[in-house]
Amino acid sequence: MKISFVWAEDKNHIIGKDGKLPWSLPNDMLRFKNITTGHPIVMGRKTYESFPNGPLLNRLNIVLSRNENYKVPNSVVLITDKSQLSEYVKPDEEVMVIGGSSIFEIFKDDVDRLYLTRIDHEFGGDTVMPRIDYDKFVLVEKKEGVMDDKNIYPYTFKTYQKKIN
Repeated sequence: MKISFVWAEDKNHIIGKDGKLPWSLPNDMLRFKNITTGHPIVMGRKTYESFPNGPLLNRLNIVLSRNENYKVPNSVVLITDKSQLSEYVKPDEEVMVIGGSSIFEIFKDDVDRLYLTRIDHEFGGDTVMPRIDYDKFVLVEKKEGVMDDKNIYPYTFKTYQKKIN
């Protein structure tokens, strides 16, 4: 399986505040939906609990939690170790890791692709993206975001692919 990270961060690598995104950027949410739909998504409990409408549609929702008794709906898979992923994901599938910080940390040595929305603004927050060694990746796509009355912060969509050694 291929592991991909999908996230947005500000200038200081902030990715969350009080269990939520510290910004509103509808174009980023649309990109997130387009990238992750049809793929398994892996997240921690707090990220899962941040979804206002429950599990995300048209994706296998996988929650990675140390609590093996954590209750999830039947449509959601609960795992307690990343090695269990292979029980639910086909070998040729692209798995989308969507957060939070501790989940990114668990997979950072396994990640093959990065889908980053870089917001050119500073926000207050309490959750930071773990450090990624960008020397191990090559930028394969970069697209400046379109600002409008709903997307008020400057942003850039970037996609990185892991270099083949």
